[in-house]
Amino acid sequence: MSKTTRFLKLSSAALLVVVSLLTFSFSAVQWDLAKAEKVAEHVTHERLAASVTSVGKECYQRNDAFAAGERVVYKLYYNLNFIWVPAGEVEFKIEDKGTQYRLSAVGTTYSSYEWFFKVRDRYESYIDKETMLPSLSIRDIKEGNYALYERVEFDQRNRRGKTYRGHSKEEAMQKPSTYRSTDCLHDVLSSIYSMRNFSLAEAKANSKIPISVMMSQQVYPLNVRFVGVESDKKIKGLGRLQAYELAPEIIAGEVFNEGSEMRVWASTEPSHVPLLIESPVSVGSVKAVLKSHHKLRYPLPVQ
Repeated sequence: MSKTTRFLKLSSAALLVVVSLLTFSFSAVQWDLAKAEKVAEHVTHERLAASVTSVGKECYQRNDAFAAGERVVYKLYYNLNFIWVPAGEVEFKIEDKGTQYRLSAVGTTYSSYEWFFKVRDRYESYIDKETMLPSLSIRDIKEGNYALYERVEFDQRNRRGKTYRGHSKEEAMQKPSTYRSTDCLHDVLSSIYSMRNFSLAEAKANSKIPISVMMSQQVYPLNVRFVGVESDKKIKGLGRLQAYELAPEIIAGEVFNEGSEMRVWASTEPSHVPLLIESPVSVGSVKAVLKSHHKLRYPLPVQ
């Protein structure tokens, strides 16, 4: 596999990992997976939503950062021989579903690269409007010849749930497992939107916020370092903005090298939308730039 091909294969996954690591409230999960005796019956969104009620008060979170109808798009670039090359995009959307929000993130490569490698990654999460906690999470990954379908049904009230994982939806739904967890359990998408409701106005430079991130049925204890406020950060296509600068610790593996450090700039406006993300990866470096935004709860004050 050539260096360019390998980088393109990593790029979409890197962006979703980069964005998912913008989490301050991803609860630690103690996974106790056991095979179920039979296939779980289909559970509707309404039935799953009921499992979020009656959770502890410490899990409730007021949402002042976003609203239904918001849509943000990030353009992904990778650095190849000192040239930033556009590789794909990720679109995040919020929809109103009664007592819940439906969050979605879709990552795609540009058509110019798809003759040798095509990416279509979809993440979905249904979260309760009062607690911001998920009742259902779906991950549908298609990258080249690789495919993965993963579904998590959360029982927040009883601190447990069910997971389904396979190469297709049909295969996954035949392989249910159960888990137990701590309070206030988030998935990747819900943790991103929960993070946006945290205030950094009084945070001290270089202070660290501990987080535990569950990825691929493992829990990783990480830290997000608050670097400070940058008063005049230039964002390609948006102009100059005041932004919080953050340095999330990242998980070493195929995408990221040991000791790598990511940099994130997020709006200081109450929407706290990420503006720019930069990180080295195992082959070169990658960055995600906010390309467009629609119906932000608080407009960006471009200078």
